[in-house]
Amino acid sequence: MKILVDTNVILDVLFKREPFVDYSSLIMGRVERRKLDGILCATTLTTIHYLTCKTIGKSKGSAAIKKLLQIYQIAPVDHQILMCALASGFSDFEDAVLDAAAIQVGAEAIITRNTKDFRLSEIPVFTPEEFMIKKKI
Repeated sequence: MKILVDTNVILDVLFKREPFVDYSSLIMGRVERRKLDGILCATTLTTIHYLTCKTIGKSKGSAAIKKLLQIYQIAPVDHQILMCALASGFSDFEDAVLDAAAIQVGAEAIITRNTKDFRLSEIPVFTPEEFMIKKKI
C-alpha cells in the first residue's frame, strides 16, 4: 500500500515525542522493511532538516535526512501541485500542498496526527494508530 506520511509523524519518531512515538515508529518500520510504500512530500524534508538541525545539530539533522531519503520515496512539489493546493479549499496551505502531492503520486492514504486538517482530502486519512489497527499491517 502506498502511503504519504505527514511531517508530524516523522518528527514524532525523530524526537521520540510521547505518546505518539510508538505508532509512528511502527509506520516507519513497515516502510523501512518495504511492507508499505512510504512517501514524503518534498516540503516535509526541508521542514525536518530545519527543525532537526536547530534541535540536535547540523550533523545529526543531515544524517536524519539522508536516512529518510533511503527509506522513503519523495513526492515532488512543482507549479501544478502549488496551484492545486491553492484551489483546494484547505485552510492550511502546507497541508493542501501535502494533499495535492499525495494525489499526484497516487497515494492510497495519508498518515497524520492532524486528520481534521485533511477533512477535504479525497484520499483516506488516518492517524498512525488508526492506520495500524484498521489496516492490520
